Amino acid sequence: MTKKRVAVLMGGWSAERDVSLDSGRLVGVALEELGHHVVPIDVTRDLSQLTAALMPKPDIVFNALHGVGGEDGAVQGVLEVMGIPYTHSGVDASAIAMNKVLSRRVFEQEGIGVPPWKVVLREDLNIAHPMSMPYVIKPVNEGSSKGVYIIRSEEDFKTFQKEWAFGDVILIEKYINGREIQVGVMGDRAIGAIEIRPREAFYDYTAKYTPGRAEHLMPAPLSPTAYQEVMDLGLKAHKVLGCRSVSRSDFMYDEVQDQFYLLELNTQPGMSPLSLLPEIAAHGGITFNQLISWMLDQAQCDYKTCAA
Repeated sequence: MTKKRVAVLMGGWSAERDVSLDSGRLVGVALEELGHHVVPIDVTRDLSQLTAALMPKPDIVFNALHGVGGEDGAVQGVLEVMGIPYTHSGVDASAIAMNKVLSRRVFEQEGIGVPPWKVVLREDLNIAHPMSMPYVIKPVNEGSSKGVYIIRSEEDFKTFQKEWAFGDVILIEKYINGREIQVGVMGDRAIGAIEIRPREAFYDYTAKYTPGRAEHLMPAPLSPTAYQEVMDLGLKAHKVLGCRSVSRSDFMYDEVQDQFYLLELNTQPGMSPLSLLPEIAAHGGITFNQLISWMLDQAQCDYKTCAA
């Protein structure tokens, strides 16, 4: 493609700030190796600072933000108003995917299995358990397993009560005892499924971003039928939310019931050294730089507001 002036948005103010900075740095290196002029921008809550940093307008924004503000449609809306093409999904798909309640309603409506779930208020959990143990407590709008608690005992519940810092609205889901399978999608095709085997209790933030804390099995050692099924489900989830560019869907596989459960879809998969989408792509012969170049080619505005 023609060499471009590319602004790389990174950092942000979510709980995933450090991961975003890692992703942004690696993306910036790749873009420079591809011959593009890179403008790194450490995003804060100061909107005027962001819009000033985006002037003169770059040809494209590579959105390497994760979590609240960068992955939920907010910064995408700013870029739409400014008319700057950007990578990853647009406003609507980003907002729905980031909200685990809204996305699950869509998945259920489209026949994609999710664990039994409910939404409760923080104050309700001072009265009684929301469902029989074991169950999982999650924030409605976070990523990288931030704020996830598996409740197997009263001691686990007490730890949650003492540490919880993610708002008053809480997602509760049945704990699925199974294998963690994640599917990568590029555009209109699923490119692979990987299995993650954490060495600790579950694939939490530490396991995701600390070398040696989880085993990555690529391709996921599933039967051909099961492998194709989860690939189809990952692509379907991508399409029903209206995603574009890349996504990564996180599943639990109950081997006893031969059932996949979709936990969430990530519209802004990480690009750090231990991130799964680049690993899945690499197994299919797509280098990191090729992946970044392809994503740049897909950049656009949702509402055709981009400057000609």
